[in-house]
Amino acid sequence: MNYWEAIVLAIIEGLTEFLPVSSTGHMIIASSFFGIAQEEFTKLFTIAIQLGTILSVVVLYFKRFFQTIEFYKKLFIAFLPAVVLGLMFNDLIDQLLESPVTVAISLIIGGAILIKVDAWFGQGTDTEVNYKTALLIGFFQCLAMIPGVSRSGASIVGGMSQKLSRTAAAEFSFFLAVPTMLGATAKKSFDYYQDGFLLTQEHINLLILGNVIGFLVALVAIKTFINYLSRNGFKIFGYYRVIIGLVLLALHYFVQPLSLV
Repeated sequence: MNYWEAIVLAIIEGLTEFLPVSSTGHMIIASSFFGIAQEEFTKLFTIAIQLGTILSVVVLYFKRFFQTIEFYKKLFIAFLPAVVLGLMFNDLIDQLLESPVTVAISLIIGGAILIKVDAWFGQGTDTEVNYKTALLIGFFQCLAMIPGVSRSGASIVGGMSQKLSRTAAAEFSFFLAVPTMLGATAKKSFDYYQDGFLLTQEHINLLILGNVIGFLVALVAIKTFINYLSRNGFKIFGYYRVIIGLVLLALHYFVQPLSLV
């Protein structure tokens, strides 16, 4: 990976992590396009730069992270399903990450859901997340273990299914990203350490650059997304996902088989 590739991947991460379009799917597609998807450092990079996007949530919602203990209890409950299912299906998830067809189909199915989700659940009126809703959102988030599904999209839909407003569902999804992404980064980093993967100074420089860019881009993306979502809903994201998914399938089956490994 060179610096140009690191910058592009970091921009993609910052733009897509909190949008319902699947940051993992986009990162897989981009790294495959660059021909670096098979590199061990690329796999670590795409996970580790999530720390920058996590920080953007903490900065934007700083006061919300210093509320009552109930806030953290709800986050913990919502986080638990990802811990349990992530450990149970870790090997299967790694295999799915290598499948371009899985990404494409997930993008299409998720897109079709987003096109209809506003009609299904309306705008919602609830602004507070209770414990039951937090747990359900946690299970919805686990669908994003399938690459292309979108962690934010799945968790927001989960919240809306419980009559949360679009904004409340989106913001809880952002908050839930903090423990979820921290946990995933710590787990994968430890795995690479156990496998004997050592970071060079250039690797460290690339990680610093990626996190800084991801942080700055995510700051803008989150504020823009919330403003757009409250007024317009999800349809545009749904159509975008369907188009990207169909293009990927067409490229894979009619032009040249795609390889993400």
